[in-house]
Amino acid sequence: MTVAVIHSGGANLGSVLHALNRLGTEAVLTRDPAVIGSASRVILPGVGAAAWAMNALREANLVDVICNLTQPVLGICLGLQLMFERSEEGDAECLGLIPGTIARLDVDAHQRLPHMGWNQLDWANSSDPLAKGLSGDEWFYFVHSFAAPVDHAVATSTHGQRFAAIVRHRNFAACQFHPEKSARAGARILANFLNQSPGN
Repeated sequence: MTVAVIHSGGANLGSVLHALNRLGTEAVLTRDPAVIGSASRVILPGVGAAAWAMNALREANLVDVICNLTQPVLGICLGLQLMFERSEEGDAECLGLIPGTIARLDVDAHQRLPHMGWNQLDWANSSDPLAKGLSGDEWFYFVHSFAAPVDHAVATSTHGQRFAAIVRHRNFAACQFHPEKSARAGARILANFLNQSPGN
């Protein structure tokens, strides 16, 4: 199996690679369209602002490459948000793989923004390949101020409002939390992604 981690310029790239290495998977960090297109699995990580990240993908000529992938793809954090049509963060046009707009979390005055901390998931589809071996009691680490609507959510979480914690659309799946920083539960998510059949 070959795993391509798209070099999106985010600060979490090293931790994603280390998490994959701990699972016994050799992954390559790349902006090469040929390497990305031929990989068995592709991961789109991201930290930062949507507009900046999309500009980086456009400069690397990777937008069409990503949109035309047919193998399993996993977005992480900002990578999830980039899969939607638009983001209110910088009024950015995103990849358009999943219908909907990313919006700022609607929190109360006493709630912190960005949302930074550990949350549990409410699985809307516990038969999803990413849910294998997870009971719903696990905790996952989030850092974000913007979030996706729940329309395509496999799992949701709540901070001020309910938002999509995991989404899936065709061969594209993504998690708003950081599996690479979510200890054993996050490792299970990554292992489930690596082990899922190509058709999922």
